Amino acid sequence: MLVKNGRVLSPHSRLDLYADVRVEGDRILAVAPDLEPLENETVLDASGCIVAPGLVDTHVHFRDPGFTYKEDLHTGALAAAAGGFTTVLCMANTKPPVDSPEVLQDILRRASGEPVRIRQAASATKGMQGKELTDFAALKKAGAAAFTDDGIPLTDASVVLEAMKQAKVLQVPLSFHEEDPSMIVQSGSNLTAPNVAEDLLVARDCMLALHTGATVCIQHISSKASVALVRAAKQLGAPVWAEATPHHFSLTQEAVAEYGTLAKMNPPLRTEEDRMAVIHGLQDGTIDMIVTDHAPHSAEEKGRPFPSAPSGITGLETSLALGITNLVRPGYLSLPQLMEKMSLNPSKLYGFPAMGICEGAPADLVVFDEKADFCRTAWYSKASNTPFAGRHLTGAVRFTVCRGRVVYSAF
Repeated sequence: MLVKNGRVLSPHSRLDLYADVRVEGDRILAVAPDLEPLENETVLDASGCIVAPGLVDTHVHFRDPGFTYKEDLHTGALAAAAGGFTTVLCMANTKPPVDSPEVLQDILRRASGEPVRIRQAASATKGMQGKELTDFAALKKAGAAAFTDDGIPLTDASVVLEAMKQAKVLQVPLSFHEEDPSMIVQSGSNLTAPNVAEDLLVARDCMLALHTGATVCIQHISSKASVALVRAAKQLGAPVWAEATPHHFSLTQEAVAEYGTLAKMNPPLRTEEDRMAVIHGLQDGTIDMIVTDHAPHSAEEKGRPFPSAPSGITGLETSLALGITNLVRPGYLSLPQLMEKMSLNPSKLYGFPAMGICEGAPADLVVFDEKADFCRTAWYSKASNTPFAGRHLTGAVRFTVCRGRVVYSAF
Protein backbone atom coordinates (compact mmCIF):
# COMPACT_ATOMS: atom_id res chain seq x y z
CA MET A 1 0.00 0.00 0.00
CA LEU A 2 1.17 3.51 -0.79
CA VAL A 3 -0.29 6.62 0.85
CA LYS A 4 0.58 9.45 -1.54
CA ASN A 5 0.69 13.24 -1.59
CA GLY A 6 -0.14 13.93 2.06
CA ARG A 7 1.35 16.10 4.77
CA VAL A 8 2.92 13.57 7.12
CA LEU A 9 2.53 14.78 10.68
CA SER A 10 3.98 12.63 13.46
CA PRO A 11 4.70 14.26 16.83
CA HIS A 12 6.13 10.93 17.98
CA SER A 13 9.18 11.49 15.73
CA ARG A 14 8.78 15.28 15.31
CA LEU A 15 8.01 14.75 11.64
CA ASP A 16 6.14 17.34 9.59
CA LEU A 17 6.73 17.20 5.84
CA TYR A 18 5.05 16.40 2.54
CA ALA A 19 5.88 12.80 1.77
CA ASP A 20 4.52 9.41 0.79
CA VAL A 21 4.20 6.46 3.15
CA ARG A 22 4.74 2.92 1.89
CA VAL A 23 3.26 0.06 3.89
CA GLU A 24 4.23 -3.58 3.58
CA GLY A 25 2.32 -6.09 5.65
CA ASP A 26 1.54 -4.53 9.01
CA ARG A 27 4.61 -2.22 9.05
CA ILE A 28 5.70 1.05 7.50
CA LEU A 29 8.38 0.32 4.94
CA ALA A 30 9.38 3.84 3.88
CA VAL A 31 8.57 7.52 4.36
CA ALA A 32 9.90 9.71 1.54
CA PRO A 33 8.80 12.21 -1.12
CA ASP A 34 7.78 11.10 -4.60
CA LEU A 35 7.64 7.34 -4.12
CA GLU A 36 6.50 5.61 -7.30
CA PRO A 37 3.66 3.10 -7.06
CA LEU A 38 4.68 -0.51 -7.54
CA GLU A 39 2.85 -2.86 -9.84
CA ASN A 40 -0.54 -3.83 -8.35
CA GLU A 41 0.09 -1.67 -5.28
CA THR A 42 -2.95 -0.13 -3.61
CA VAL A 43 -2.66 3.67 -3.63
CA LEU A 44 -4.50 5.95 -1.21
CA ASP A 45 -4.61 9.52 -2.45
CA ALA A 46 -3.95 11.84 0.50
CA SER A 47 -3.81 15.06 -1.53
CA GLY A 48 -4.80 18.00 0.65
CA CYS A 49 -4.86 15.78 3.71
CA ILE A 50 -2.91 15.11 6.88
CA VAL A 51 -1.35 11.66 7.32
CA ALA A 52 -0.91 11.07 11.05
CA PRO A 53 -0.43 8.14 13.42
CA GLY A 54 -3.68 6.40 14.19
CA LEU A 55 -5.60 8.07 16.99
CA VAL A 56 -5.67 6.46 20.43
CA ASP A 57 -8.68 6.71 22.75
CA THR A 58 -7.96 5.44 26.24
CA HIS A 59 -11.47 5.87 27.65
CA VAL A 60 -14.31 4.09 25.86
CA HIS A 61 -17.26 1.91 26.82
CA PHE A 62 -18.06 -0.89 24.39
CA ARG A 63 -20.61 -2.43 26.81
CA ASP A 64 -19.42 -5.95 26.05
CA PRO A 65 -20.24 -8.26 27.83
CA GLY A 66 -23.61 -7.65 29.36
CA PHE A 67 -25.02 -4.56 27.65
CA THR A 68 -24.55 -5.35 23.98
CA TYR A 69 -27.89 -3.84 23.02
CA LYS A 70 -26.08 -0.50 23.51
CA GLU A 71 -22.78 -1.41 21.80
CA ASP A 72 -20.54 -4.42 21.30
CA LEU A 73 -16.91 -5.00 20.44
CA HIS A 74 -17.58 -5.05 16.71
CA THR A 75 -19.79 -1.97 16.41
CA GLY A 76 -17.52 -0.11 18.81
CA ALA A 77 -14.51 -1.00 16.67
CA LEU A 78 -16.30 0.19 13.52
CA ALA A 79 -17.17 3.50 15.20
CA ALA A 80 -13.55 3.87 16.32
CA ALA A 81 -12.23 3.25 12.81
CA ALA A 82 -14.69 5.79 11.37
CA GLY A 83 -13.34 8.34 13.83
CA GLY A 84 -9.69 7.71 12.89
CA PHE A 85 -8.85 5.62 15.95
CA THR A 86 -6.66 2.55 15.63
CA THR A 87 -6.32 1.76 19.35
CA VAL A 88 -8.89 2.03 22.13
CA LEU A 89 -8.94 1.14 25.82
CA CYS A 90 -12.25 -0.19 27.11
CA MET A 91 -13.45 0.50 30.63
CA ALA A 92 -14.32 -2.31 33.02
CA ASN A 93 -17.95 -1.55 33.95
CA THR A 94 -19.43 -4.43 31.98
CA LYS A 95 -21.69 -7.24 33.26
CA PRO A 96 -19.96 -9.08 34.74
CA PRO A 97 -17.32 -6.45 35.45
CA VAL A 98 -13.77 -7.15 34.36
CA ASP A 99 -12.62 -8.27 37.78
CA SER A 100 -11.25 -11.72 36.91
CA PRO A 101 -8.71 -13.07 34.42
CA GLU A 102 -11.44 -15.21 32.84
CA VAL A 103 -13.65 -12.26 31.91
CA LEU A 104 -10.65 -10.26 30.75
CA GLN A 105 -9.24 -13.01 28.57
CA ASP A 106 -12.64 -13.66 26.97
CA ILE A 107 -12.88 -10.00 25.93
CA LEU A 108 -9.33 -9.87 24.60
CA ARG A 109 -9.81 -13.13 22.68
CA ARG A 110 -12.94 -11.84 20.95
CA ALA A 111 -11.40 -8.41 20.39
CA SER A 112 -8.37 -9.83 18.59
CA GLY A 113 -10.31 -10.23 15.35
CA GLU A 114 -11.72 -6.71 15.26
CA PRO A 115 -10.53 -4.05 12.79
CA VAL A 116 -8.84 -1.85 15.44
CA ARG A 117 -6.66 -2.67 18.42
CA ILE A 118 -8.85 -3.12 21.49
CA ARG A 119 -7.17 -3.03 24.89
CA GLN A 120 -8.97 -3.64 28.15
CA ALA A 121 -8.82 -2.12 31.62
CA ALA A 122 -9.64 -4.24 34.66
CA SER A 123 -11.74 -3.10 37.58
CA ALA A 124 -9.83 -1.96 40.64
CA THR A 125 -12.24 -3.55 43.12
CA LYS A 126 -14.16 -6.80 43.11
CA GLY A 127 -17.59 -6.38 41.62
CA MET A 128 -16.80 -2.66 41.36
CA GLN A 129 -18.05 -2.41 44.93
CA GLY A 130 -15.23 -0.16 46.12
CA LYS A 131 -14.31 -2.39 49.04
CA GLU A 132 -11.88 -5.19 48.17
CA LEU A 133 -9.16 -4.89 45.53
CA THR A 134 -9.03 -7.28 42.62
CA ASP A 135 -5.95 -9.43 42.04
CA PHE A 136 -3.86 -6.80 40.27
CA ALA A 137 -0.96 -9.12 39.54
CA ALA A 138 -3.11 -11.85 37.98
CA LEU A 139 -5.10 -9.36 35.93
CA LYS A 140 -2.01 -7.60 34.65
CA LYS A 141 -0.54 -10.97 33.66
CA ALA A 142 -3.80 -11.74 31.81
CA GLY A 143 -3.48 -8.54 29.79
CA ALA A 144 -5.02 -5.67 31.77
CA ALA A 145 -3.63 -2.34 30.58
CA ALA A 146 -4.89 -0.35 33.58
CA PHE A 147 -7.13 -0.53 36.64
CA THR A 148 -10.28 1.54 37.12
CA ASP A 149 -13.79 1.44 38.52
CA ASP A 150 -14.75 4.17 36.06
CA GLY A 151 -18.35 5.20 36.46
CA ILE A 152 -18.20 4.51 40.18
CA PRO A 153 -15.93 6.74 42.30
CA LEU A 154 -13.80 5.08 44.96
CA THR A 155 -14.89 6.76 48.19
CA ASP A 156 -12.73 4.85 50.68
CA ALA A 157 -9.31 6.55 50.77
CA SER A 158 -7.70 3.48 52.38
CA VAL A 159 -8.76 1.36 49.38
CA VAL A 160 -7.34 3.97 47.01
CA LEU A 161 -4.08 4.07 48.96
CA GLU A 162 -3.68 0.30 48.78
CA ALA A 163 -4.54 0.30 45.06
CA MET A 164 -1.82 2.89 44.46
CA LYS A 165 0.74 0.87 46.41
CA GLN A 166 0.03 -2.23 44.33
CA ALA A 167 -0.07 -0.29 41.06
CA LYS A 168 3.29 1.29 41.89
CA VAL A 169 4.89 -2.13 42.39
CA LEU A 170 3.39 -3.50 39.17
CA GLN A 171 4.11 -0.31 37.19
CA VAL A 172 0.57 -0.09 35.87
CA PRO A 173 -1.58 3.06 35.73
CA LEU A 174 -4.73 3.71 37.74
CA SER A 175 -7.58 5.74 36.26
CA PHE A 176 -10.14 7.43 38.51
CA HIS A 177 -13.65 8.81 38.10
CA GLU A 178 -13.64 11.76 40.48
CA GLU A 179 -17.07 12.64 41.90
CA ASP A 180 -17.85 12.42 45.61
CA PRO A 181 -21.40 10.98 45.81
CA SER A 182 -22.04 12.70 49.14
CA MET A 183 -21.82 16.05 47.36
CA ILE A 184 -24.27 15.11 44.58
CA VAL A 185 -28.03 15.55 44.76
CA GLN A 186 -28.60 14.26 41.23
CA SER A 187 -26.01 13.30 38.64
CA GLY A 188 -25.68 14.87 35.22
CA SER A 189 -26.35 18.54 36.01
CA ASN A 190 -23.92 21.20 37.15
CA LEU A 191 -26.56 22.52 39.55
CA THR A 192 -27.02 19.21 41.34
CA ALA A 193 -23.56 17.66 40.82
CA PRO A 194 -21.38 20.70 41.58
CA ASN A 195 -17.68 21.26 41.03
CA VAL A 196 -16.85 20.53 44.65
CA ALA A 197 -17.84 16.87 44.17
CA GLU A 198 -15.08 16.56 41.59
CA ASP A 199 -12.57 18.84 43.32
CA LEU A 200 -12.58 16.89 46.60
CA LEU A 201 -11.59 13.56 45.06
CA VAL A 202 -9.13 15.12 42.62
CA ALA A 203 -7.32 16.78 45.55
CA ARG A 204 -7.28 13.52 47.51
CA ASP A 205 -5.95 11.39 44.68
CA CYS A 206 -3.35 13.93 43.55
CA MET A 207 -1.90 13.93 47.06
CA LEU A 208 -2.04 10.16 47.37
CA ALA A 209 -0.24 9.87 44.02
CA LEU A 210 2.42 12.27 45.33
CA HIS A 211 2.73 10.20 48.50
CA THR A 212 2.92 6.78 46.81
CA GLY A 213 4.55 7.56 43.47
CA ALA A 214 1.81 5.65 41.66
CA THR A 215 0.89 6.74 38.13
CA VAL A 216 -2.65 8.09 38.26
CA CYS A 217 -4.96 9.41 35.54
CA ILE A 218 -7.65 11.91 36.50
CA GLN A 219 -10.52 11.08 34.18
CA HIS A 220 -12.65 13.49 32.11
CA ILE A 221 -11.69 16.62 34.06
CA SER A 222 -14.33 19.33 33.93
CA SER A 223 -13.79 21.80 36.79
CA LYS A 224 -11.61 24.91 36.90
CA ALA A 225 -10.40 24.09 40.39
CA SER A 226 -9.63 20.48 39.44
CA VAL A 227 -7.46 21.67 36.56
CA ALA A 228 -5.58 23.91 39.02
CA LEU A 229 -5.19 21.02 41.45
CA VAL A 230 -3.66 18.77 38.79
CA ARG A 231 -1.37 21.60 37.71
CA ALA A 232 -0.16 22.06 41.30
CA ALA A 233 0.29 18.31 41.81
CA LYS A 234 2.45 18.07 38.71
CA GLN A 235 4.56 20.99 39.92
CA LEU A 236 5.07 19.12 43.19
CA GLY A 237 6.30 16.10 41.24
CA ALA A 238 3.26 13.82 41.45
CA PRO A 239 3.02 11.33 38.54
CA VAL A 240 -0.48 12.54 37.72
CA TRP A 241 -1.97 12.64 34.23
CA ALA A 242 -5.29 14.12 33.19
CA GLU A 243 -7.74 13.62 30.37
CA ALA A 244 -10.44 15.88 28.89
CA THR A 245 -13.34 15.06 26.62
CA PRO A 246 -14.51 16.94 23.53
CA HIS A 247 -17.86 17.67 25.17
CA HIS A 248 -16.21 19.37 28.14
CA PHE A 249 -14.14 21.68 25.93
CA SER A 250 -16.98 22.24 23.44
CA LEU A 251 -20.16 22.70 25.48
CA THR A 252 -21.40 24.34 28.68
CA GLN A 253 -24.30 23.69 31.03
CA GLU A 254 -26.59 25.73 28.75
CA ALA A 255 -26.55 22.78 26.32
CA VAL A 256 -28.73 20.79 28.74
CA ALA A 257 -31.65 23.15 28.11
CA GLU A 258 -31.23 22.68 24.36
CA TYR A 259 -30.44 18.97 24.12
CA GLY A 260 -31.92 17.50 27.30
CA THR A 261 -30.69 14.03 28.14
CA LEU A 262 -28.37 14.01 25.11
CA ALA A 263 -26.27 16.50 27.09
CA LYS A 264 -26.42 14.54 30.35
CA MET A 265 -23.09 13.06 31.40
CA ASN A 266 -20.90 12.51 34.47
CA PRO A 267 -19.21 14.78 35.33
CA PRO A 268 -21.73 17.26 33.95
CA LEU A 269 -21.22 20.12 31.55
CA ARG A 270 -20.20 23.16 33.56
CA THR A 271 -19.76 26.90 33.09
CA GLU A 272 -17.92 28.81 30.39
CA GLU A 273 -15.22 29.56 32.97
CA ASP A 274 -14.75 25.84 33.56
CA ARG A 275 -14.73 25.11 29.82
CA MET A 276 -12.00 27.67 29.24
CA ALA A 277 -10.00 26.30 32.19
CA VAL A 278 -10.06 22.89 30.50
CA ILE A 279 -8.83 24.48 27.26
CA HIS A 280 -6.05 26.34 29.09
CA GLY A 281 -5.11 23.07 30.78
CA LEU A 282 -4.78 21.47 27.36
CA GLN A 283 -2.68 24.40 26.19
CA ASP A 284 -0.14 24.33 29.02
CA GLY A 285 0.15 20.55 29.32
CA THR A 286 -1.74 20.18 32.59
CA ILE A 287 -4.21 18.02 30.67
CA ASP A 288 -2.29 15.41 28.71
CA MET A 289 -4.95 13.62 26.68
CA ILE A 290 -8.19 14.05 24.81
CA VAL A 291 -10.47 11.01 25.20
CA THR A 292 -14.09 10.51 24.26
CA ASP A 293 -15.61 8.64 27.22
CA HIS A 294 -17.68 7.06 24.42
CA ALA A 295 -20.79 5.97 26.34
CA PRO A 296 -23.53 4.55 24.10
CA HIS A 297 -27.10 4.16 25.36
CA SER A 298 -30.31 3.11 23.63
CA ALA A 299 -32.78 5.70 22.37
CA GLU A 300 -35.34 4.32 24.80
CA GLU A 301 -33.02 4.91 27.76
CA LYS A 302 -32.14 8.43 26.70
CA GLY A 303 -35.83 9.10 26.09
CA ARG A 304 -36.63 8.84 29.78
CA PRO A 305 -37.15 11.93 31.96
CA PHE A 306 -33.88 13.66 32.80
CA PRO A 307 -33.55 12.35 36.39
CA SER A 308 -33.92 8.70 35.36
CA ALA A 309 -32.06 8.78 32.02
CA PRO A 310 -28.51 7.37 32.05
CA SER A 311 -25.52 9.67 31.75
CA GLY A 312 -23.12 9.62 28.83
CA ILE A 313 -22.79 10.44 25.15
CA THR A 314 -21.17 8.77 22.18
CA GLY A 315 -17.98 10.37 20.92
CA LEU A 316 -15.70 8.27 18.74
CA GLU A 317 -17.06 9.47 15.41
CA THR A 318 -16.99 13.20 16.23
CA SER A 319 -13.91 13.59 18.43
CA LEU A 320 -11.33 14.61 15.81
CA ALA A 321 -13.67 17.11 14.17
CA LEU A 322 -14.49 18.69 17.54
CA GLY A 323 -10.79 18.99 18.32
CA ILE A 324 -10.10 20.71 15.01
CA THR A 325 -13.21 22.90 15.18
CA ASN A 326 -12.98 24.02 18.81
CA LEU A 327 -9.26 23.84 19.56
CA VAL A 328 -7.19 24.15 16.37
CA ARG A 329 -9.26 26.61 14.34
CA PRO A 330 -9.58 29.14 17.21
CA GLY A 331 -5.82 28.88 17.78
CA TYR A 332 -5.80 27.18 21.19
CA LEU A 333 -3.76 24.20 19.95
CA SER A 334 -1.69 23.59 16.84
CA LEU A 335 -2.44 20.51 14.78
CA PRO A 336 0.74 18.77 16.04
CA GLN A 337 -0.34 19.51 19.62
CA LEU A 338 -3.78 18.02 18.93
CA MET A 339 -2.10 14.86 17.62
CA GLU A 340 -0.02 14.68 20.80
CA LYS A 341 -3.19 14.78 22.90
CA MET A 342 -5.04 12.26 20.73
CA SER A 343 -2.30 9.78 19.91
CA LEU A 344 1.15 10.18 21.44
CA ASN A 345 0.33 10.96 25.07
CA PRO A 346 -2.36 8.31 25.58
CA SER A 347 0.06 5.73 24.18
CA LYS A 348 2.79 6.91 26.54
CA LEU A 349 0.65 6.65 29.65
CA TYR A 350 -0.63 3.16 28.98
CA GLY A 351 2.54 1.74 27.47
CA PHE A 352 1.17 1.20 23.96
CA PRO A 353 3.62 1.20 21.02
CA ALA A 354 4.26 4.85 20.11
CA MET A 355 6.75 4.91 17.26
CA GLY A 356 4.64 7.18 15.06
CA ILE A 357 5.29 7.33 11.33
CA CYS A 358 8.74 6.01 10.60
CA GLU A 359 10.37 3.02 8.96
CA GLY A 360 9.58 -0.17 10.85
CA ALA A 361 6.70 1.31 12.87
CA PRO A 362 3.29 -0.36 13.01
CA ALA A 363 1.18 0.68 10.02
CA ASP A 364 -1.54 2.44 12.04
CA LEU A 365 -2.51 5.66 10.25
CA VAL A 366 -5.29 8.19 9.93
CA VAL A 367 -5.71 10.33 6.83
CA PHE A 368 -7.93 13.36 7.35
CA ASP A 369 -8.80 16.65 5.69
CA GLU A 370 -8.52 19.33 8.37
CA LYS A 371 -10.46 21.86 6.24
CA ALA A 372 -13.32 19.69 5.04
CA ASP A 373 -16.88 20.11 6.28
CA PHE A 374 -17.98 17.32 8.59
CA CYS A 375 -21.59 16.56 9.54
CA ARG A 376 -22.48 13.14 10.93
CA THR A 377 -26.09 12.00 10.74
CA ALA A 378 -25.61 8.23 10.33
CA TRP A 379 -23.51 6.18 12.73
CA TYR A 380 -21.34 3.09 12.82
CA SER A 381 -22.03 2.83 16.55
CA LYS A 382 -25.28 1.19 17.61
CA ALA A 383 -26.09 4.39 19.47
CA SER A 384 -26.58 8.01 18.49
CA ASN A 385 -26.93 9.68 21.89
CA THR A 386 -24.94 12.81 21.16
CA PRO A 387 -25.73 16.52 20.94
CA PHE A 388 -23.34 16.75 17.98
CA ALA A 389 -25.57 14.83 15.56
CA GLY A 390 -26.19 16.93 12.47
CA ARG A 391 -23.87 19.70 13.60
CA HIS A 392 -21.53 21.09 10.94
CA LEU A 393 -17.92 20.82 12.07
CA THR A 394 -14.54 21.02 10.36
CA GLY A 395 -12.22 18.06 9.82
CA ALA A 396 -13.17 14.80 8.12
CA VAL A 397 -11.50 11.38 8.27
CA ARG A 398 -10.82 10.03 4.78
CA PHE A 399 -9.04 6.75 5.58
CA THR A 400 -8.09 4.77 8.67
CA VAL A 401 -5.38 2.14 8.35
CA CYS A 402 -4.76 -0.38 11.13
CA ARG A 403 -2.19 -3.18 10.97
CA GLY A 404 -1.58 -2.23 7.35
CA ARG A 405 -5.20 -2.66 6.27
CA VAL A 406 -7.76 0.00 5.35
CA VAL A 407 -10.40 -0.36 8.06
CA TYR A 408 -12.35 2.77 7.14
CA SER A 409 -12.75 4.69 3.90
CA ALA A 410 -15.00 7.68 3.34
CA PHE A 411 -15.18 6.82 -0.36
